[in-house]
Amino acid sequence: MLNLVVCLKQVPMATELPWDEKTGTLQRNLASGIMNLACLHALEAALQIKAQYAATITAITMGPPAAEEILREAVALGVDRGIHLCDRIFAGSDTYATSSLLAKAIRKHCPDYDLILCGSYTSDSETAQVGPQIAEELDLPAAAYIEKLEIHGRTLRVRRLVDNYRETLEMEFPALVTVSLENYKPRYVELAGLENAFATGDIITLRAGDLGIKETLGADDRSRTKVRRVFLRKANKENVLFKGTAANVVNEFLNRYESKISWAIGKDIEEEDQGDE
Repeated sequence: MLNLVVCLKQVPMATELPWDEKTGTLQRNLASGIMNLACLHALEAALQIKAQYAATITAITMGPPAAEEILREAVALGVDRGIHLCDRIFAGSDTYATSSLLAKAIRKHCPDYDLILCGSYTSDSETAQVGPQIAEELDLPAAAYIEKLEIHGRTLRVRRLVDNYRETLEMEFPALVTVSLENYKPRYVELAGLENAFATGDIITLRAGDLGIKETLGADDRSRTKVRRVFLRKANKENVLFKGTAANVVNEFLNRYESKISWAIGKDIEEEDQGDE
């Protein structure tokens, strides 16, 4: 039987990104949380493996109390159990600290794992670092941006698109992959499954002490990234109204914006007009 671990993350809605400009962190409690899209694709890959082989799936996430919702969603879709890392001292963790803490939890509570699946990146940061860093922490063979997985005994064969070339790689279990968005289209949660997940879902919450961490994070788990400044770029838009005949409007538009649009079509508009005469 295969033992799969899927790392999930709750992210704010794309339209709701409340940054704290003083601390440089997202105020996640002020935004509606959803499961990260790439994580949904990784979860679907795990569910398809479970349907084809004898496998159990453990979903794991780190975040505030509200992040438990995505574990409930995962259980409703077919995950066997969930692990929630939740402690105040985890707040504001960068990718280094996050991967270190997730690796500790996996090593302690999923010691017999065969395959770890992560989303290729998250919509709130897009660093694509946590998956590969977990592999480094656990000393695992790994491949990123996977679009297809096949299992042959204890060998994992994966396919990915890199620099416009498709690669096929093989590695032995245990291993880690990050899943891209090309395939493994997420399924819908059925209402009956969701109700059952909230009623009886097997989910445990781990505090810092459960991972052997005392009152503060040690040097091996502390964030290495320091955010010096966070700001929101504001776009100033101007509406311009052109009047007159179609020919005059086109000429006026080109006269005004030629320098801004000529690069987009890769040629000089005036030179091309002269060449046609």
